[in-house]
Amino acid sequence: MDLKHRSHGITDGRDRAPARAMFKAIGFSDSDLSKPLIGVANTWIETMPCNFHLRRLSAKVKEGIRAAGGTPMEFNTIAISDGETMGTEGMRASLVSREIIADSIELVCRGQMFDAVVCVVGCDKTIPAAGMALARLNIPGLVLYGGTIAGSYKGKDVTIQDVFEAVGANAAGKMTDQELRELENVACPGSGACGGQYTANTMSTVMELIGLSPMGFNGVPAMEARKDDVAFRCGEIILEALKRGIRPKDILTRPAFENAIAGVACTGGSTNAVLHLLAIAREAGVALAIDDFQKVSERTPLLANLKPAGRFVAADVDKAGGIPVIAKRLLDGKIAHGSVLTITGKSFAEEANVALETPGQQVVAPLDRPLKKTGGLVILHGNLAPEGCVAKISGHERLTHRGPARVFESEEDAMTAVTSKHIQPGDVVVIRNEGPKGGPGMREMLGVTAAIVGEGLGESVALLTDGRFSGATRGLMLGHVAPEAALGGPIAALRDGDTVHIDVNQRRIEVELSDASLKQRLAGWHAPQPRYESGVFAKYAALVSSASAGAITRPPAVEVEASPLRNSG
Repeated sequence: MDLKHRSHGITDGRDRAPARAMFKAIGFSDSDLSKPLIGVANTWIETMPCNFHLRRLSAKVKEGIRAAGGTPMEFNTIAISDGETMGTEGMRASLVSREIIADSIELVCRGQMFDAVVCVVGCDKTIPAAGMALARLNIPGLVLYGGTIAGSYKGKDVTIQDVFEAVGANAAGKMTDQELRELENVACPGSGACGGQYTANTMSTVMELIGLSPMGFNGVPAMEARKDDVAFRCGEIILEALKRGIRPKDILTRPAFENAIAGVACTGGSTNAVLHLLAIAREAGVALAIDDFQKVSERTPLLANLKPAGRFVAADVDKAGGIPVIAKRLLDGKIAHGSVLTITGKSFAEEANVALETPGQQVVAPLDRPLKKTGGLVILHGNLAPEGCVAKISGHERLTHRGPARVFESEEDAMTAVTSKHIQPGDVVVIRNEGPKGGPGMREMLGVTAAIVGEGLGESVALLTDGRFSGATRGLMLGHVAPEAALGGPIAALRDGDTVHIDVNQRRIEVELSDASLKQRLAGWHAPQPRYESGVFAKYAALVSSASAGAITRPPAVEVEASPLRNSG
């Protein structure tokens, strides 16, 4: 590959003198401009710990690029904190931000004609957005995750999950105001992403196992000195990938997606990975359906004992030997495809086979003693979810539930009912009109699910929603119900008191109504008034697809014959 395969169009020749003049105004020399231009997409923002330290890492990435013979050019994207906006109107911006981040990375790289790009990411949506952008651009690119943190309270590792659950415990009188404040003050001790196998760490795992991140790099904790070293090395690796001509679509193959799904399943990862991997697959042109997650999960054992349902935090995985140990387990179990390419130019098997497992570690179970024989992802169908819905089953949850529906039209209404003790054991809490279009933005329901657990109802109440769950959610919680209520999906027909039956073993979610009754109710259904009629949320609602298709945005379909500008030559 020509190392300046794109940037020569903006830097070379007489006609580019004005462009060079502008580059020189900010310190770039003729020598700099003669080298490949490497974009550094930095998702730094001053609003959250997850991304707060990324300027430091981006500086190291740029040092590595220069050392390897390239010229780095850094640019920023936006980011939204899921943890801070959870349970508020601001949470509607989270999934919307995934599209805007992907769009902005794609747009700057296309506009500035970069030859390759390194995406430095942190909180949840920046990670899948980077993968989506790389799939669209198909120029050499890699993803570096900023790393994780974990707090300590009364001698135990704690994460933001503990704070959310403490809110419910405080409301139930099980924790004092002072104890809640003490926990709040130590749960997030510095820069870095939430410590459990929540969405950020799940998608970080995905990026290593799918091949877009160098294996073993993402799991290094945020504030360790080793993180600077791997950031520098990423700068070198991207130049190596450019020289080899390794493009994202060479990496993002169907077998690579199956490796990533297996990684989510064996670590008890976030259900959001379903949504994000479907989105990346569609951008890469890879055939992937929601039921494929079930097939891979069924052949993948649960091996990693990680929060939210397990004992350990993500930093413990690094101490145990990192994601390469998990990759080696998957390879040894003949669950992973070893021949697929990674960004380093090595195969998945080559990377996994050099894993250095810490003797005596207890974080990742051996293949012959899994925590559970099948993975944590379960896809259910039924008359309430014809296109499917997603649950995370870590082995601690009950597998069946039958009870009366308690229907709420928003997360706020459900939260009020939980904290005011209006939810009873046996209930099925239903939160609808929170899907991609109806929300808009498909909010995560961690506030409600954590409050249910904190109130002591985690073992006796189920929750069903067309919205999403945080990776920190635990219990019998089913999300991503499709079609969503705003599109007239069957969840829109539910009424208080209807009996809902959930059977995880049978992969079924049903309301005990006849098809005729459901059809009659839906015939009288009217689409709710959009919450937003202008601005970014209105634009998103108009373009977003179903959760079962990854909730990506696509322009309206255009009939080819109707276009007078069609180029027939």
